[in-house]
Amino acid sequence: MAFTVSQTCYRYQAKASDENALIADWLIRLTTAYRDWGFGLCFLHLRNVNGFGWNHKRVYRIYRELELNLRIKPRKRLVRERPEPLAVPESINQVWSMDFMHDQLSDGRSFRLFNVIDDFNRQGLGIEVDLSLPSARVIRALEQIIQWRGKPRVIRCDNGPEYISGALLGWAEQRGIRIEHIQPGKPQQNAYVERYNRTVRYGWLARTMFDSIEQVQDKATRWLWTYNHERPNMALGGITPHAKVGTCCIAPLWATATNGGITLPAKKFFTDSCRPSSGLQPC
Repeated sequence: MAFTVSQTCYRYQAKASDENALIADWLIRLTTAYRDWGFGLCFLHLRNVNGFGWNHKRVYRIYRELELNLRIKPRKRLVRERPEPLAVPESINQVWSMDFMHDQLSDGRSFRLFNVIDDFNRQGLGIEVDLSLPSARVIRALEQIIQWRGKPRVIRCDNGPEYISGALLGWAEQRGIRIEHIQPGKPQQNAYVERYNRTVRYGWLARTMFDSIEQVQDKATRWLWTYNHERPNMALGGITPHAKVGTCCIAPLWATATNGGITLPAKKFFTDSCRPSSGLQPC
């Protein structure tokens, strides 16, 4: 006896495809490795860094099903005077920005971070960490970057004592570099590095309690490679700082942390097959 089933009595239930499983696997890997990344950065990384052509609606649906949404507490924003937008440099080494950050070790000692970026492609050029960073250390750090990057035309900074010292100003004049100080109390005039500092803070600095300067420097070294090569930058249209300048190897790909030393590129650049593992390579 033959049995028939009416089409109205059942419905087709699609099975999760292998490709959907791959998308889910990548999303879990990314959000586990980079806990401050939301959907936007994850999708841009998959598309622009890894080269996947998945539709953003499809990826977002899986992202929501996995309940990976970031819980961000809304902040009340103050009404402020609208700042004038900064001019965007047209090439590398046209304008650099530098600034200090502060934090504490587990034993309560305060330490400082000296950050330098290229405004053209928002590339992190170096992070120097130590308990004290006087103007002599600032000059040394800048000299080390110039050795592999070339010198900038302008360096933008605030009016901190290290930046207005005679030693730094004399060094800049000798090097043919113009130091551009922003107006006091106007950090928005140095917005590129201020935004970078926020990424440093929430990307790794505020997430770990460090016991020593060496630990901070090592973490900064590893994070800097990820920031320049794997983290999409919204201001650059969703590509990485390294991709902004093409395929030329001018970025600080990797470095060995030294005691209070700046993050610098190794003598031999890493290729894709031997670069520091981020734990994101598909199995």
